[in-house]
Amino acid sequence: MSEVVNLEELCTGIIDCPHSTPKWQDKGIPVIRNYNLKDGKIDCTNLSFVSEEGYKERVKRAIPEESDIIISREAPMGVVGIVPKGFQCCLGQRLVLLKIDKSKCLPKYLLYTLMSEYVQLQIRRINQTGSIVSNLNISSLRELKIPLHSFEEQKKIANILSAIDDKISLNNQINQELEAMAKTLYDYWFVQFDFPDQNGKPYKSSVGKMVYHPELKRKIPEGWGVEKLDDLGTIVGGSTPTKSISDNFTKGGEGYSWITPNDLSNNKGNKFIKNGEIDVTVRGLKDASLKLYPEGTVLMSSRAPVGYLAIATKELTTNQGFKSFIPDKKYDKNYIYYTLQNCLKVIEQNASGSTFKEISATVLKDIKISQPNLEIVKKFEIKVSSINNYIRDNEVQNQELTQLRDWLLPMLMNGQVKVE
Repeated sequence: MSEVVNLEELCTGIIDCPHSTPKWQDKGIPVIRNYNLKDGKIDCTNLSFVSEEGYKERVKRAIPEESDIIISREAPMGVVGIVPKGFQCCLGQRLVLLKIDKSKCLPKYLLYTLMSEYVQLQIRRINQTGSIVSNLNISSLRELKIPLHSFEEQKKIANILSAIDDKISLNNQINQELEAMAKTLYDYWFVQFDFPDQNGKPYKSSVGKMVYHPELKRKIPEGWGVEKLDDLGTIVGGSTPTKSISDNFTKGGEGYSWITPNDLSNNKGNKFIKNGEIDVTVRGLKDASLKLYPEGTVLMSSRAPVGYLAIATKELTTNQGFKSFIPDKKYDKNYIYYTLQNCLKVIEQNASGSTFKEISATVLKDIKISQPNLEIVKKFEIKVSSINNYIRDNEVQNQELTQLRDWLLPMLMNGQVKVE
């Protein structure tokens, strides 16, 4: 590295967000919020919106443009995302817009530098006492120390890290398309009831006989019945070991996987989950009387928020924010996953609570669903198992690529690894 400079020297502007809550709309112009920043990108899967008038009000200080970088000030601090080409947006609260001086620094290079441990450590220990702070103020942001390489080196570093991120993005795109195929198949067979009949034709569209069921208040195929979510599998909960006893917990990957709703939130965009942020120890298992649930268990968050889903790829346990389904009855994990996904609206409607919504085990178990022909379910499971295996392989590869990128990042920044 040739020199270290303050962040403000590499920016033409460091602009704080409006300190007001937008007037939300169902559609309109996207408002970027903290949870939309992920792995250096803007995650568009759960956007919030404002009107044209609301947008104009929020961009009075600055308009986010291509290659600008958005960084979070708190909850959590220091998460970044780069504005893509042709993407119109404005900032929500607790965010800052960085406009890069491209005569001094490549935006992609600065993005990766801000993601590096070198800068993230500064963010975590930004005040004079060196203690962890909860808010990254503008003056401290301006003074972040940035390692500055030559333009040629910046380009090489950005290119190799971008190549890894591009492969991750491609895998994500493939998985989204595969997931859409599996979801469409489920809807076609078990919601629209156009599963293959004895002649291989779509049942309902081929005038297959439908029978009205008063419990479901709708028609279902002749021969199908009514059952409850409790019939999908054994529904289990979880708990939290005593937090004041440090020996109850250990670093993620070093003990028994212990999943929280926040882990599912961080896992958003993935279908499978293996580890959480922290694990529990043998002592932690005993302290909270936790039980380990088998691979293939379908995890569903039951509060704060209700309805996050994932499939366990190893034996694990959870905190109390779950009602999970062990596939130990007559259904496979894939059918359980898509059935729960299809029932989420009803599940959310049955949740209750004043501080935050929660679905109880008693209420969840009693929710009624149609009971399909098991031969149809088996055919569905055969078709989607290969799709889900492909999705799982891509997710594993993405985890490995992310680890490679995170390992390379500091090595490239400090010159330990050179790109020819």
